[in-house]
Amino acid sequence: MTDTEPDGYRRELAALRDELRELRADAVSAADLARERIAAVHPDHRHGARNLHHYLALRSRDLRPLQERLSGAGLSSLGRMEGDVLRNLDAVLHILGAALDDDPPGSPAAGAPDPHDLHVNAAALLGGEAEDRSTRIMVTLPSEAADDASIVQRFAGAGMDLARVNCAHDDDDAWRRMAGHVRAADDAIRVAMDLGGPKLRTGPLAEGPRVVKVKPKRDDAGGVTAPARLLLIASDAEASGDVRSAPVRDAGWLAERTTGETVRFADARGRRRKMRVARADARGVLLEGGRTAYLEEGAVLRCGERETVVDRLDAVEGALRLAKGDTIVLTSSLDPATSEDGRHRIGCTLPEALRAVRPGHRIAFDDGKIEGVVRSVEDGAAIVEVTGAPEGGTKLKAEKGINLPDTDLPVSALTDDDVAALDVVVEVADIVELSFARSAQDVRRLLDELDARGAEHLGVVVKLETTQGFRALPEIILELMRRPRAGIMIARGDLAVEAGFERLAEVQEEMLWLCEAARLPVVWATQVLDDLAKRGVPTRAEITDAATANRAECVMLNKGPRIDDAIRALDDILRRMEGHMDKKRPLLRRLHAWLPDA
Repeated sequence: MTDTEPDGYRRELAALRDELRELRADAVSAADLARERIAAVHPDHRHGARNLHHYLALRSRDLRPLQERLSGAGLSSLGRMEGDVLRNLDAVLHILGAALDDDPPGSPAAGAPDPHDLHVNAAALLGGEAEDRSTRIMVTLPSEAADDASIVQRFAGAGMDLARVNCAHDDDDAWRRMAGHVRAADDAIRVAMDLGGPKLRTGPLAEGPRVVKVKPKRDDAGGVTAPARLLLIASDAEASGDVRSAPVRDAGWLAERTTGETVRFADARGRRRKMRVARADARGVLLEGGRTAYLEEGAVLRCGERETVVDRLDAVEGALRLAKGDTIVLTSSLDPATSEDGRHRIGCTLPEALRAVRPGHRIAFDDGKIEGVVRSVEDGAAIVEVTGAPEGGTKLKAEKGINLPDTDLPVSALTDDDVAALDVVVEVADIVELSFARSAQDVRRLLDELDARGAEHLGVVVKLETTQGFRALPEIILELMRRPRAGIMIARGDLAVEAGFERLAEVQEEMLWLCEAARLPVVWATQVLDDLAKRGVPTRAEITDAATANRAECVMLNKGPRIDDAIRALDDILRRMEGHMDKKRPLLRRLHAWLPDA
């Protein structure tokens, strides 16, 4: 607004009023046109479904010029309207009407407030809020929690509000025991069971060599700070401890060894090596040396005039060494693959994916570590050019994830294994989580399976981890709203690979907005405080990420040896942020850092 004269100012206010009235009419019309879809959702979500359509109608326009003009006139710029679109519009229209003398004074009204707002819906699905913290903490239980109730008790004491059981691991009995330990620890903690979903992964590879590698630790100057260590054991003995071990055929040879002797051998590269006997007892013969060695199956070990042979070793896991510009032939065959004719071959566990890919489609392997483009499809195989890989190349192994962000995969999110798991889920869980949902049809199939089991009481969380699912989010939400207890999980691992790391922040922001408009709670997941959980020391970036997560109704932590520390840290961070942010709205509590005590 450049005209600041009274008449010009009034004209600008009138123009803003007219534009807002038009926006409001469009929003109401969009909800009216969708009345049948809105009527199909659970009564608890009718207000949310209408508000979602209001929001989508407004966001179909570029509102930035209007926002700037509203802000220039000293009015709300509608930047936080997600929770109730019509009430936000009506509040601004009321002020404009009062300024233009064409609206009677009084409070704006857009109908009765929703009795099932976001806070109510979050409590219904996720349980009540903790003291001084409205964002709940969900923790993934490790397999050991099935047999060790103290693990669950520790997590509960550290601040866990929901326990997540990953049905991609363990079995029915283990899931039941985990759920039982959760109930015993605190019956207020809810159990969420995560269905595995379709596994789009690399197939088997030919075995690598049967060798054991040992190497010393060195300082920056190359000096040995800790020797290479190898434990020789009898062929029928079990390996134990952290030291690499190798079985030998002659138990008598082992029994003859004494401390201080020297054992000599040629390693897999033909290098002559010698190692000193550091210990010889019932556990085996511990060798130490100052050089790296690759001990292979069948190698001859000599000590004085006596010798023995290394017995059967486990094969090193096979891998393809890939660099930018290499070619991968992705096939439906799950026979162990090798590299031939300069091409690397590897199988794909979902043949349907190969039938759906087209030249030009992007593909990523192993959480995005390797990127490629499909150049052609020949005889049911996809010919992929590697377009991105770490400098110096990297290894691709079996059972690594494959992402196809440009491909509409004709596979159901609910697999036969998932359907079988539902029998246990409805028995012991409070919430079921659907993985890799790509469409409303995926959600519909899950709800139908739950209905067939009489599990209308079960909460349902749909995990968004593909770009296909992100594009279908409005339809997925409306289908999910058939259930009174429903929510969305932003599963950022696969989503980052599919959307691109550069776009992840934008995508997760848009998902938060849409879910708030629908008044559905959000679970913020994947790699939250990951370094802290795994190594005991957080990165700076993951601390700010955890702080941002307070905009969701729940945050999920994964597994790790230091997960107890991660739970406590997240609990502390969320409590601190509680007084500063509510969704996108800053909360201006009294600052203590620069002000004297009251």
